[in-house]
Amino acid sequence: MVSFIVSIIALIVGYFIYGKFVEKVFGADSSKETPAIRLEDGVDFVPMPEWKIFLIQFLNIAGLGPIFGAIAGAMWGPSAFLWIVFGCIFAGAVHDYFSGMLSVRHDGSSIPEVVGKYLGNGFKQFMRVFSVILLVLVGVVFVSGPAGILNGLVPSVTKNIFLYIIFAYYLIATVVPVDKLIGKIYPIFGVCLLIMAIGVGGVLIIGGYHIPEVAGNLYNMHVKPDQYPLYPMLFITIACGAISGFHATQSPLMARCITNEKQGRRVFLGSMIAEGIVALIWAAAAMTFFGGVDGLANAMAQHGNNAGWVVNEVCNSLLGKVGGALAILGVVACPITSGDTAFRSARLTIADSLKFKQDSIKNRFLISIPLFVIGFYLTTVNFAVIWRYFGWSNQTLATIVLWTAAMYLVKNGKNFLMAVVPATFMTSVCTTYILVAPEGFKLSMSIGAPAGVTVAAASLICFLVVAKKVKANKEISEGI
Repeated sequence: MVSFIVSIIALIVGYFIYGKFVEKVFGADSSKETPAIRLEDGVDFVPMPEWKIFLIQFLNIAGLGPIFGAIAGAMWGPSAFLWIVFGCIFAGAVHDYFSGMLSVRHDGSSIPEVVGKYLGNGFKQFMRVFSVILLVLVGVVFVSGPAGILNGLVPSVTKNIFLYIIFAYYLIATVVPVDKLIGKIYPIFGVCLLIMAIGVGGVLIIGGYHIPEVAGNLYNMHVKPDQYPLYPMLFITIACGAISGFHATQSPLMARCITNEKQGRRVFLGSMIAEGIVALIWAAAAMTFFGGVDGLANAMAQHGNNAGWVVNEVCNSLLGKVGGALAILGVVACPITSGDTAFRSARLTIADSLKFKQDSIKNRFLISIPLFVIGFYLTTVNFAVIWRYFGWSNQTLATIVLWTAAMYLVKNGKNFLMAVVPATFMTSVCTTYILVAPEGFKLSMSIGAPAGVTVAAASLICFLVVAKKVKANKEISEGI
């Protein structure tokens, strides 16, 4: 219990102290006119109230991520608490703030365009393809899952019918102005997601449940420790709630809606911290409700590793009928809300790449319809193998964005350590993972871990060499 409460306090303190430091280093300027005001078009660039933007951003980046990822990550034990806390504050919060604020500084550009400005054209072209593929995968998986659940609740309606209905909603949400649909219903779902998490966390504390402590449990508690080493598996499994590249694809949506750069810390960094708290609560609930990590592993194994079943069991048991309703909302509405913004982000990413204006609905349909045709086709494909690569792809994208943030700081003569340190660490994590994971090259840790450290060190050295050249060129141009 103590570790859980201290972890929540640490996240809150991290927001106020480290969050202010991140904002100061970046140089948020309330006098600068934001894209929402300068480029307002009534479709994607739409000024909105800060409280509404926060809730939309929170739901955009959260959805089921901090719930399902935390439940899966809890099978490694209380070490998950440490990764959520330190990952969220020193990696995820920095990643989310810079991905949002750099978009604000560059006319609301999608993340591939931002990356290109600081890491070069090669990275830009890679990110254009990489991020669109990632977004379509997210959209497709987040339509298949809810359709299957709804089919189970209403067997008289086939899964395909629900697929048609959800895709129809996706198409509408992707092309209509951001304030007409997303701006109206997302804040409601965002509040519900927070209520569900706070309710579960409150019952765990008030009910006197025995939440495992970090002290004495800092070892790999997974039932298959040899096959699933804590490093790097835990750091890939818990993405949302610690650090997630998907967030970088979502932040530009709200970067086009904020009206003051000072809102960035509350909207982007604050949403990440809120997501970390949600992840902490669900990691604690998963470890506690089933009588410990072993109990969780057994329960998951008996139900096909279905985290949705865990959500339903925990909510119904701890929160009663209200919890049951929130559980259904969580496993149906939340993934749908992540799916539609994934497709919307894909539309904007392609439009930015082609410099294809989106002020007319005809232009929005021209990009959206092919995306949905591809997406609908992919619902017929077995994602059992493909989706396992999502975690690695997601964290790889986040790593690239952190290197981008570091280069922005270099080019602006600022302290770049806050971005370089997590970027180097995540480079090691992603490299090691793809080398040793069952869906990767299946190498031994004795090979994968040193290789990961080597690649991370080489990346850091290359960055420092480039940074030195950038600094020297800047001094020459300024006549120093």
